[in-house]
Amino acid sequence: MEKINKLKKLFSDHNIDGYIIPKNDEFFNEYVSPSKDRLKFISNFSGSAGFSIILKKKNYLFVDGRYTIQAKIQSGSNFKVLTIPYKFPKDVLKTKKKMIIGFDPKLHNQQQFNFFLKVKNINFKKINKNLIDQVWPNKPTETIKPFFCLSKKNAGEGYKTKINKVKKILKKNKTDYLFVSAPENVAWVLNVRGYDSSFSPLTNARLLIDAKGNIEFFSKPNKVKGIKKKFSKKIKFFNEEMLIKKLNNLNKKKIWLDILTCSIYFKDLLKNKNKLLEKNDPIYDLKSIKNIIELKNMKEAHILDGAALTKFLFWLKKSFKDRKITEISAQKKLENYRKKNKNYKFPSFSTISGSGPNSAIIHYKASDQSNRTLKKGDLYLVDSGGQYSYGTTDVTRTISLENKSNFIKEVYTRVLKGHIAVSDFKIKKRSTGSEVDFSARKFLKQIKLDYPHGTGHGVGHFLNVHEGPQSFSKKNRVYLKSGMIISNEPGYYREGQFGIRIENLIYIKKNKFKELTLVPLEKELIEKKILNKNEINWINSYHNKVKKNLIKFMNFNEKTELVRACSPI
Repeated sequence: MEKINKLKKLFSDHNIDGYIIPKNDEFFNEYVSPSKDRLKFISNFSGSAGFSIILKKKNYLFVDGRYTIQAKIQSGSNFKVLTIPYKFPKDVLKTKKKMIIGFDPKLHNQQQFNFFLKVKNINFKKINKNLIDQVWPNKPTETIKPFFCLSKKNAGEGYKTKINKVKKILKKNKTDYLFVSAPENVAWVLNVRGYDSSFSPLTNARLLIDAKGNIEFFSKPNKVKGIKKKFSKKIKFFNEEMLIKKLNNLNKKKIWLDILTCSIYFKDLLKNKNKLLEKNDPIYDLKSIKNIIELKNMKEAHILDGAALTKFLFWLKKSFKDRKITEISAQKKLENYRKKNKNYKFPSFSTISGSGPNSAIIHYKASDQSNRTLKKGDLYLVDSGGQYSYGTTDVTRTISLENKSNFIKEVYTRVLKGHIAVSDFKIKKRSTGSEVDFSARKFLKQIKLDYPHGTGHGVGHFLNVHEGPQSFSKKNRVYLKSGMIISNEPGYYREGQFGIRIENLIYIKKNKFKELTLVPLEKELIEKKILNKNEINWINSYHNKVKKNLIKFMNFNEKTELVRACSPI
């Protein structure tokens, strides 16, 4: 509470009645570095999405349904936790008296900020010097590591070809410049990677691309020393401080700004002297369609990742009764299996290793305080993935530790039916993610159950594990196209009791989904009588594919287990 009180003491200095603290950093990365995680510092909430509104007398923490339980546990009594879309800022900012709410314009884009503007009697004040930084005494030091280039062998396409695609889009839209403010798009279009995010190989940098394909690259100088010589003279490198000067000097130009990652601060620099085109950065669409080499690499990554996870699951089911295995020790054991692959870099997100009631926390992160020992009768949910030099993985399996509940078996099977319905979905010319999402939920809804998250998200190639614009969600209207990679992860969660989720990554080839993830399903939880013939055939066919691709990586005992796990149901 002390740090919150220190923050509130600054309110009078700036003549404000409250302050907004978002999760994101100035690059709008999903996973922010410890030195930029201001929301975690002030609230203790470690989830990847959310924001806080701190007023003189009350403190609010807004999250979506994935994080409600987690936020309440981590923030304790210092914050009132509210779940979007059931509560919005307008619900806590209602006042007859006018209020002034401060915010850092470098940490908000216009689309994000419009969320707050609908509130009556509230004026918003831009404060360029972040107030959290002023009350953060032992702020972690930012680690600076150099960027590196992907080989064409791994990228499948040279940066010049990608820039030409961008040029054509700028010409079509009669636009002078594209301001690339998303690190993931900088990384993709130039085939560079870095270490600027906890779980993604991102390059915290920004680009100005003109209609002729000339590029100005803005970043910390010591990050680009090793890559400069690998680019043509059409790419010029500048210190990140030069960006403000460059943007100020642009005059009477038409400039494309990304509505997702261009901050209000940078928008303000440009809007007075230029015409702005405020849309999603076109690189998102280009990046979402994986080329032949990217798909080939992703398949290889998933075979090797699947072998590591399968070995871990066999070890877990054999060992949990004879030795003490905790959520944290299980998580470490799994990463050790992945580390045996020389191309493994680091996890693609914070591993969810939850047993019993902790498995019901959708984005659970085991801590010293919450760490459970795995017990007979538990469900164990592990959602994990790896970043490899040639791909990104994300997979969830729910494992029975000799759980005998008929209800849990029914729920698991209905989640599996939804999973299969997604995999078998016939894609038409204008099919969208919302249609797929509906298909995934229908079997749970038959018994009046549902889950509070989307059914799937886009996935990058050795980039962000969560990637747009494609997804399976109720509101997604993006057309599904060949080459897209999306997760398939329906689930069900009963607070305080158990959680179930089954997740594979799939890709689109013509009008069908194809499996990338290769890990056995939990046959002990399948209630065969609930399945139809096609679903049974799907499970058996999937397991045949798993066995065929993984058996060469297994030792003698593991081969026996794999044959058993993949035998027909």
